Formats: sequence, C-alpha cells, structure tokens
Amino acid sequence: MSSFLHLNLGNTLLQPSLSTQQHNPFAKDSQQCYIHPVVLFSILDHYLRRNSTQDNVIGTLLGIQSDDGRVVEVRSCFAVPHFENEEQVEMDMDYHHQMYQLHSRVNQKEVIVGWYSTGKKLSKYAPLIHDFYTKQATAVGGARATAATPTTPAGMGLGQQTTQPTTGFSPVHLVVDTDMTDNQLGIQAYVASLVGTEKNPENSIFLPISYEVQYPNAERSALDVISKAKDAAAQGGDGDPLAPLVADMDHLEVAIKQLVEMLDRVSSYVQRVCDGVAEPNNVVGKYLVDMLSYVPRIDASQFEGLFQTHLQDLLMIVYLSNLTRAQLDIADRLQRIM
Repeated sequence: MSSFLHLNLGNTLLQPSLSTQQHNPFAKDSQQCYIHPVVLFSILDHYLRRNSTQDNVIGTLLGIQSDDGRVVEVRSCFAVPHFENEEQVEMDMDYHHQMYQLHSRVNQKEVIVGWYSTGKKLSKYAPLIHDFYTKQATAVGGARATAATPTTPAGMGLGQQTTQPTTGFSPVHLVVDTDMTDNQLGIQAYVASLVGTEKNPENSIFLPISYEVQYPNAERSALDVISKAKDAAAQGGDGDPLAPLVADMDHLEVAIKQLVEMLDRVSSYVQRVCDGVAEPNNVVGKYLVDMLSYVPRIDASQFEGLFQTHLQDLLMIVYLSNLTRAQLDIADRLQRIM
C-alpha cells in the first residue's frame, strides 16, 4: 500500500545497545527525559490490545522540549499500526499524520519528541524507524511530513518558543519491557547518533540517556487509587480488587495529615541541623527558604478563623445542594402521583 512506509533492512547490522536504568553511569548526560505515568499506561494498553500475530508494538511520543533540545518532557502518545518480519518493516504513515493532526487541534503545545516500542531490547529495525521520526521531529513546526507525504499545518510548536526546528535535538526512543522481567516494568530511553563517514540510518548507534518518571498532582491522585486496589489484591480479596473513590471531606483530611507529617519531618531536620547532629545541606536550605518566602505572614488565631469560616461556607454549600436535590426529587414524585 502506498500509505505505508516500506523499509528493507538488507544486510545491515544494528550497533550493540547499552542497557540503561534511571541513573546509568554510562548514560548520555547531554539530554534529559521526563516521562508522565499516563504514557506508560497508554503503551501497556496498546500492547494488551495488539493483534495476536504481533510480538511488539510501536507508537509516537508527544510532549514539549526546551529551546536547546536538551530537556524533553513526554506527556502523551498514540499507537501507530505496523508490520514487521525478518526481512522488512511497514508502518502506516497516513495514520500517523492523521492522528498527529487531530491531537494538534486539541493541544498545539505538544509536538513529536520521539517514538516507543515494546520488548526487552532494541529492534533491528530501530535505526530505520528512528530516522523517520528524526525527520518528523526536526521539520518546521515539529510535524511536517517527508517529501512523499502531504505536509501538516506548521506552527504546532511549544507556544512561540519552538515553532522553528530545534538545533541539536534528537528524538527519544523509549523501549518498554512488557514481559515484566524480575517483576518490574523495564524502561530504557535512547537517542541515536550517526557514526562513520556516510550519513545512513543504518550507521546509527543508540546511546542511553537518563530519564525520570514525573507525577503531577492529578496523575498522582489516580496512582494512589490504583495503589490501593493493588494492596487490596495483595491481601487476597475475592473477585476483582476495587478501590472506592475518596469523598471530598475524606480527601481533605488525608491531605491535611500528609501536610502535617511533612512539616514534622522538615522541622525535625532543621532542629537536627541546628543542634549539630545532621550536616547542613545548602540545596535543601535554599528550597526551604524559597518555600517559606511564599507563605504569607499571618497570626495563627487569624488563620484558624479564616479556615473555619471557609470550611463552614463549604459545608453550607454542600447542605444547600443536598436540600435542593431532595426538593427536586419530592417535586418529581408528586408530579407523577398527580
């Protein structure tokens, strides 16, 4: 089909890869990668929904990057249909472009920052596929196709900062081990570098880079719920493990308890430093000063009064909402009787 990117491997050999973990001492330090948990869940969902004839899946990584291209934040991804055997690999380019155009309508700040694949190690077709994504990521606006395909609208970069190609940016290749080796989800991040005198995709060597999984507040709340379901399954409950959603007041209580625990931990650390028991850390001290500068100076009794007033207003709104719901329910039943 003409809509597929058709690549022949020939007799080329892939350079041996280096396995990397989050803090690999051999990792390339010139680029840092941050990954959102929703990306990993999307990759796992794609792998579970694959065709029975497929061993691995691939897809496009979307996110933002710094002006110099050294910091990449992977925020989302989407699957790309592909087929591979011992001699060739095919991927649906039209599907890739259509999905990226649809995604750009929702979030224009996210651009193509790389691609992912599943497996324990790099695929032998990784250099060829990576070359395709390199052209996609370095095109104007981060989404211009190659000469054989129609172009997508330009200007889909990160605001006004990355609307032009970023110099020195190398797409990230994320390899996810879905076999759960050693009961862990193995994650490896790579960037490709050309070696030799001829600039052919086959002459690429993949270098591991450091990565970090970020947990925004919204995603952290969802992960906490999933963690509770996992704990319920570990306790040997019957049926599917369920984790009920926490009510607003209960969530507020849990958040306040966590805040008190963090304040106690910080106060204990500061007291141990003042007593000479613990060695002072300039970085930690800077963070504490920055944090305290954002806290308004207010009397404790005045703060408690403001908090109680706000809490009472919140409870009154909840009470009025429940009262209105009850009145509407009664009116609806009376209307049915009459």
